[in-house]
Amino acid sequence: MHAPLEKETAWKRRKFVGTILTALGTSALLPVAGFAENIRMPKNGLTIQQVIDIILKSVAGAPFKQTVDTIKSGDPNQPVTGIVTTMFATIGVIKKAISLNANFIIAHEPTFYNHLDETAWLENDETYKFKKALLEKHNIVVWRCHDYLHAHQPDGVMMGVLTAMGWQKYYDAKKPYVITIEPASLQSIMDLAKKNLGIAHLKFIGDRSQVCSRIALIPGAAGGTVQISALQKEKPDLLICGEVREWETSEYVRDLRSSGSKSALLVLGHIVSEEPGLEWMVKWLQPHMPGIKITHIPSADAFSWG
Repeated sequence: MHAPLEKETAWKRRKFVGTILTALGTSALLPVAGFAENIRMPKNGLTIQQVIDIILKSVAGAPFKQTVDTIKSGDPNQPVTGIVTTMFATIGVIKKAISLNANFIIAHEPTFYNHLDETAWLENDETYKFKKALLEKHNIVVWRCHDYLHAHQPDGVMMGVLTAMGWQKYYDAKKPYVITIEPASLQSIMDLAKKNLGIAHLKFIGDRSQVCSRIALIPGAAGGTVQISALQKEKPDLLICGEVREWETSEYVRDLRSSGSKSALLVLGHIVSEEPGLEWMVKWLQPHMPGIKITHIPSADAFSWG
């Protein structure tokens, strides 16, 4: 692994990893924060910036001094005509937003193919220019909501996944990344994930028939240190995560099981493991923005299976 990539990778998950490490007992919990109830709808409706401000008021410590959650395109001072939430502001998602007359896209991940959305290296790229021109033509604002969604208490992505899986009743604010469900086979849990999260194929390490109850649930790409720390500290029957580096967590689990442990690993995929959080965000926002249509458009997995 090249040093610059290591540096970027370490920084880009700082907020998310910090939140998970909090759950593992390595830092103090953020205080619970709710929507500011003193915000009133202006007579002329909300601007996009006012929508962003409402979201920030629900997150302790916001706005953050260092964050990737910035405007990626457009003028946030224009009135909002509609909101779309999604994992990635793909060209397909942008076109669907246009058809809905929505000029504000809230995306969880980068728009321009790198974590910081740096575009200098793309200035002569035809795909970048096409996407940029499409956004500009239709006056669409793209704002990333990654750090703030994870920092919200409870974590919006976690709540989205738990809700989609029907596991929200097992949520424990004291240990948000650990749930104890009714005993179920690994196979039945995989079947549930496929059905409820819309996943066609899953990667796993373990015995399909083994019974699982205590689950460590870490969506997205928290990295090997966080995932392995959860296995060490919580000793779950099953670790469910979004993605792994295949020289880290998966190899640890392989050796862990060979040494006598029964902990299993289920890898959902990064996008599909966090997409429910953006769907959850619609229900989170809607009551505080009456009259504004908010739609979740899944960006879905980019891959097909051969």
